[in-house]
Amino acid sequence: MDNRPIGFLDSGVGGLTVVKELIRQLPDEEVIYVGDSRRAPYGPRPASQIRQFTWELVNFLLSKDVKMIVFACNTATAVAWEAVKQQLDIPVLGVILPGASAAIKATTTGRIGIIGTEMTIASDIYQKKIHLLSPELIIHSLACPKFAPIVESNETTSSVAKKIVYETLKPLVNRVDTLVLGCTHYPLLRPIIQNVMGDSVKLIDSGAECVRDISVLLNYFEINRERTALKKVHHFYTTASAQSFDDIAENWLAIPVRSRTLRL
Repeated sequence: MDNRPIGFLDSGVGGLTVVKELIRQLPDEEVIYVGDSRRAPYGPRPASQIRQFTWELVNFLLSKDVKMIVFACNTATAVAWEAVKQQLDIPVLGVILPGASAAIKATTTGRIGIIGTEMTIASDIYQKKIHLLSPELIIHSLACPKFAPIVESNETTSSVAKKIVYETLKPLVNRVDTLVLGCTHYPLLRPIIQNVMGDSVKLIDSGAECVRDISVLLNYFEINRERTALKKVHHFYTTASAQSFDDIAENWLAIPVRSRTLRL
């Protein structure tokens, strides 16, 4: 047993979609979350800068004595996860492999769509992971650079959001039966995305899939939190406005959130 918290990092608020699933699946675990909203989105940034920012978030979480770090950010996973994983002596998880594996299981026609930030799509990492396991599948990848800013600005139900999602996803409509939401911000736009793609298209939430792997590793390393431990307290940190973060977090997680602003 290990009563230390699990650390989550993201470029902003998107990783809260992973935390929501963790709270649902593993309610005994404690969370420390850091979202770098001041420098979001990571997608358009050069890889060297994404690596630098990611290490800053990792080091912050290590200072909080976490027992595991979850990259709740597809862009950071694509660029920095492998290097960080090799240098730490605690488990470090990313969201890409779980999402890729779930898409392979879900598709019935062999046509999978991937949407993500510019960097995630340019890295081709989802296609590589999918083709490593199932080389016969057909992959259609599409960068959606405007999606994360919509979420960060808390405009997910606006008419502007609907217009942007509709126009952006047009190239994928009627071309895939499974769509990977390859950015943890995107599940906050899920109702609009589903409406545009059609009810027959299976949406894969890579962050939610990741929580199943968290559960497996907690069991494997025997580091689950004791149910009789002191009351858990989730801690949230943002590099931007705490009030803006709290508004989005409380709406999404349905729990009171009082984040702290972190200076990096």
